[in-house]
Amino acid sequence: MRSTFSGLNTMVRGVFANQLSLDTVGHNITNASTEGYSRQSVNQAATRALEVPSIYGNVLVGSGVDAMSLQRARNVYADKQYWAETSTHEYYKAAQVNYDKLEAIFDDSDKTGVLNAMQDFYKAWNDLSVDASIDSKRVTVVGKANIFADKVKTAASQLQDQINAQYDDIRISVSTVNDINAQIVELNKNIMTAEATGAQANDLRDQRDLLVDKLSAYMNLNVYEDDKGMYTIVSNGISMVNGINKLTLEMSDPYANKTYGLNDYSILIKESGIAFIPQNGSMRAQLDTIAEDKTYIDKLADMSAFMLTVFNNMHQQGAGIDGTDGKLGTYTNQTTTYAGPTYGINFFGDHNTLYEWDNDKQCVVARELDATQTITHSLDMEVVKDADGNPVLDVDGNPIYRPVVKIEGTEVANSLVELDGMNIINALAINEKITAAGGTSLIAARTLAVEKEIDEADGSYTGSSVPTVNGSGDGTNAVNLSHLFNIDLSNITTTATINYTSQNVPSKDIPVTKEENRPTGKISLNAFYNSVMSDLGTNAKSIDTKESAQDDLITQIVNWRSSTSGVDWNEELTNMITFQKGYSACSRCLTTMDEMLDRLINSTGVVGR
Repeated sequence: MRSTFSGLNTMVRGVFANQLSLDTVGHNITNASTEGYSRQSVNQAATRALEVPSIYGNVLVGSGVDAMSLQRARNVYADKQYWAETSTHEYYKAAQVNYDKLEAIFDDSDKTGVLNAMQDFYKAWNDLSVDASIDSKRVTVVGKANIFADKVKTAASQLQDQINAQYDDIRISVSTVNDINAQIVELNKNIMTAEATGAQANDLRDQRDLLVDKLSAYMNLNVYEDDKGMYTIVSNGISMVNGINKLTLEMSDPYANKTYGLNDYSILIKESGIAFIPQNGSMRAQLDTIAEDKTYIDKLADMSAFMLTVFNNMHQQGAGIDGTDGKLGTYTNQTTTYAGPTYGINFFGDHNTLYEWDNDKQCVVARELDATQTITHSLDMEVVKDADGNPVLDVDGNPIYRPVVKIEGTEVANSLVELDGMNIINALAINEKITAAGGTSLIAARTLAVEKEIDEADGSYTGSSVPTVNGSGDGTNAVNLSHLFNIDLSNITTTATINYTSQNVPSKDIPVTKEENRPTGKISLNAFYNSVMSDLGTNAKSIDTKESAQDDLITQIVNWRSSTSGVDWNEELTNMITFQKGYSACSRCLTTMDEMLDRLINSTGVVGR
């Protein structure tokens, strides 16, 4: 049977339900600007009805309302999408920052970069080819060579600093990830305890999801929730967080990377010692950008290797302006009586070291000759052949020869070194013989040639030829050296000069194509550098475009999430008015019922008193 006072209970429930709803609205409004907060609402349900007899049988009379739970508005699909796309967005952002730094290192807009130094070095050789005997032009060549080598080394050093800074950033990221994982584990514990009685720990869940938001910026992850409300977070197949357990990341001990002149590190899982490599996020970008920065050191090393091998080889084929031309011949490092011009020396690198490019290993092979033993510089001749391998003949049908410089000596034991990376760049220095006092006269601006021997009696060709050297004003080899900057290998010709002066016939240059492996491939040094910079610009632009598109996608997902979990002031104020009116109505109804009961109890049934 329905109680006399059941109506009062009904209204009291209404008052409490509306009061709880108003409190929840207030909680939403005060946390409207709280990061990661999700809008909450009260789930209400009608309480169990009371059975009351009527003329046609029993009827069920409602007994009011009660709050079932406080539920937060959350779209789990939007969350998963946000976590997946945030890691990609942070990857692009980190890569974008690295490209900005690379563009700053190789910035040639202010005429102080590698490109300008290389162009000035080229111009110095070009000027020397015109005035090969003027010492000031030779001094300029040395000065511009020093600047060029310094710019290459400076750029490489800045790349090393950038890589070291990236490792410092990774170290900070590892520490941050560990802190986030530890907080998620604590929240897992608290949520499990709070929800053991069936309640919803909404604010704790918001805090945990916000931590997952931040964690997704560092790595790719998948999130799973168990029946106790605890999260399991998996990245790259490894459970970083599993309920109340977690893994700890750490940086490995440094291991020296001699190629790039720095210490490398790996990210390890402390509990197992195995390497951890995220598949996305800022941490993966940091690892990838380190590898990319090393490729730019490799590009600078290729340019340096070009100078140590191709440029040096061409320089060896020319002669300085020291000595007497008529006494050109074989000389050794231990001969003090040689009076002819110097030839066969390096422009860059050590004076007694021969540098060769190993195309298979992509390194410079350096062979040091023992200076305490005899190192012989001699001239030989070889028949000039065309691109098909056939001998090139002069107008009389005789084979044409060209000079060949030979450098022979005893290698220092165990001195053969394969240079790569920073080791090549560090070796890029002007030969100390050239930088010494009076050493500029050793710069091989003029070329060696082959001269036919003429019979003095009748002026006929004897069939013999001898190596010779052009006059001191000749800058042919300087021209050849300057060509290395701008002419592709497919267009380069090795020139064999035949001197017909004795026959009153001008010299004749026979172009012969010569294929060879070079650090820069088949393109010129200038084209190589420009292609590297073009790739840098293209890649940087591509990353900018991807980052912009990903940012737009993230904005859409954030709006999608906010439409569900965000606090809308208009909606909350509308709810506030609704619940306020409901609270007032229930209170007024409660007062009315109270007056009715007061009348029934205290003002009726007074007859007979």
